[in-house]
Amino acid sequence: MPVGTKATVKTLTPGQLQEIGFPIILANTYHLYLRPGSKIIQEAGGLHSFMNWPGVILTDSGGFQIFSLASLTKVEEEGVVFRSHLDGSPHFLTPEKVMAIQAELGADIIMPLDQCLPYPSPYEAAREAQERTTRWAARCREAHQNPKQALFGIVQGVVYHDLREKSARELVAMDFPGYAVGGLSVGEPKPLMYEVLDYTVPLLPENKPRYLMGVGSPDALWEGVARGIDMFDCVFPTRIARNGTAMTSRGRVIIRDAVYARDFSPLDAECSCYTCQNFTRAYLRHLFNAKEILGLVLVTHHNLYFLREMMQEIRRALQENHFNRAKEEFFYRYYGPGKEKNDSTG
Repeated sequence: MPVGTKATVKTLTPGQLQEIGFPIILANTYHLYLRPGSKIIQEAGGLHSFMNWPGVILTDSGGFQIFSLASLTKVEEEGVVFRSHLDGSPHFLTPEKVMAIQAELGADIIMPLDQCLPYPSPYEAAREAQERTTRWAARCREAHQNPKQALFGIVQGVVYHDLREKSARELVAMDFPGYAVGGLSVGEPKPLMYEVLDYTVPLLPENKPRYLMGVGSPDALWEGVARGIDMFDCVFPTRIARNGTAMTSRGRVIIRDAVYARDFSPLDAECSCYTCQNFTRAYLRHLFNAKEILGLVLVTHHNLYFLREMMQEIRRALQENHFNRAKEEFFYRYYGPGKEKNDSTG
């Protein structure tokens, strides 16, 4: 899912996202609550109408942003007290209020308020956050009134096996229509993230969506699917695009590099996206060095197209029962022989 944090996927129009082939995007409850405000979006006819997106929208609870961006002043059983990162204004969000805000936004898939801790976190703090997340999930489920909105549960527990298992079992007992694995890709090494998925995902129902939050690099997408994950979101592909880094069939290309000054070949000769069919590496390098917005647009378009095609490749490999071979072939092409199969971010 491309991330449209503030009701927009940076540099692209909704029409471009549709052309690439995305049926669903993600928006951020915390940011939209602060600006322009969920009431204004409700008056506009909901988020779909406000941003002119005809597809599916998932909104997170804002919990991650509250605990990472805002000036957090207090975590109480009733909710969280924090100050806006925009103007320092005080706010108090409860599980019930988060449900009300997302009802006003009108997203199709919504998330309960959860407490997300960074890595590393001490066991006792992780236990308290996991138990509070479960209690808040139950309150969100009770407050959830719109049957057209699918409320997912969020598994927490940092990297502690017993806490992740406890969280998953308690949430599954509440019978949510889908389940997210939260609190990963927050600083832990990727092998540790995969280890957590190894013992967490099998506890979640196979017949319901399983969503790994905040993960989006190619290696993590393949490894996540290998462990039973169905849904992903991350700012990774759009953020690195705006910094001049493209994902190609032969690995990353830093388009600002001088080596591309006279390279009149496509960004990726194996890609059929608009960028690769119409522009050269030399032109893209020129746009970035001249600080032209079009450069950001074109590389963002390409990166999202690349990941969309990669996910289609994964789906075909699963259907044709050769996933492991397809995974190894992709890693060989993208990371090269003998290289560590691990992106440093995302």
